[in-house]
This record gives sequence, C-alpha cells and structure tokens, in this order.
Amino acid sequence: MKKRFVVAVTGASGMVYARRLLEVLQDKAEVHLIISDIAHEIAEYEGVDFSGFDVVYADNANMFADLASGSFRYDGMVIIPCSMKTLAAIASGFSDNLITRTADVCLKEGRKCILMPREMPLSRIHLKNMLSLDEAGATIMVISPAFYTRPQSIEDLVDMVVARVLDHMNVDHALSIRWSGEY
Repeated sequence: MKKRFVVAVTGASGMVYARRLLEVLQDKAEVHLIISDIAHEIAEYEGVDFSGFDVVYADNANMFADLASGSFRYDGMVIIPCSMKTLAAIASGFSDNLITRTADVCLKEGRKCILMPREMPLSRIHLKNMLSLDEAGATIMVISPAFYTRPQSIEDLVDMVVARVLDHMNVDHALSIRWSGEY
C-alpha cells in the first residue's frame, strides 16, 4: 500500500524546503498539501511556486476536510516551514484552521508529526512550546543544514535538510551523502 502523508506550509521564510520535499515525495507517496494564506504570500515573495504538483490540494479554511478527522488514515505530517504562530497554536491545542487541526489529530492519533521551524534566535517561549510539543510526541526539526556533506550549492543544503525529513518519514531517497565516520 502506498504511503500517505500530509505536508503543510506555513508563514515562515524557507519555502524552497517545502517545494523540494514535494518534488521528491510526490513520486513516492500520496501527498495532501495544505498551504496557509501567509505562506502563499511568502512563497510569491521568495519566488517559489506550489502549483502543478501531483498532490491533493486542501484548503486551510476547510475544517470539514477529511484530514480534520482521526478516521482519515495517513502515515504522518510535516509542517515545513513551521511558523512560530503555528507551532504555538499546536502546542496549546488551538485548532482554528486545517493545518493546526490536522496536526492536533496527528498527535492525538499517535502518528508521526514533524514540525520544522526556521526561526532564529529562539526565545524562551519558542523553546517551551517546542518542549511541550516534543512531550506530546512531535518531532522538532529546526531547519539547520549540515556542512559535513561539503555542499557546493544552496540546492545541496536544501537537499540535506529534506533528506533528514525523508529519513524520519521512513521514505527511501538518495538526496545527500550519509555520514560514514570517515573523512
């Protein structure tokens, strides 16, 4: 059976990470995509287009969507990038849109839920919210590319981050070099 994932994009810089994840994941799984209104605006500003993917597009305002119910089965959710507003809403159980409701469902159903903030520096409030979500079962993956892969381009840095996401989603890929312990 083909894996099924939810990918959500919220209002933080770093739309290129979400786009690359979709490019890879659409060929490997059924993907349901939710994009917040501000994410659409930031994507336009950053020159990233989310149209034309072979995914199921969901309206963030549609609280009647199948994704809003625990009876809709999927293997996990990634919010990339995850704004601190969205992270705080999920941490406090405030489900006022499809993204936060789907994350709430994901956590209550014990499914893989990966939140990928790109903010820095982090305030004490951000850290407390992240700790709260970790305790609730979420995986917090602050977008922070590594350099042991000796990246030659921005695309290499993006692929390294997306590779880590795919690893946590248990999706095979060949996006980046794995650390071997040798140099």
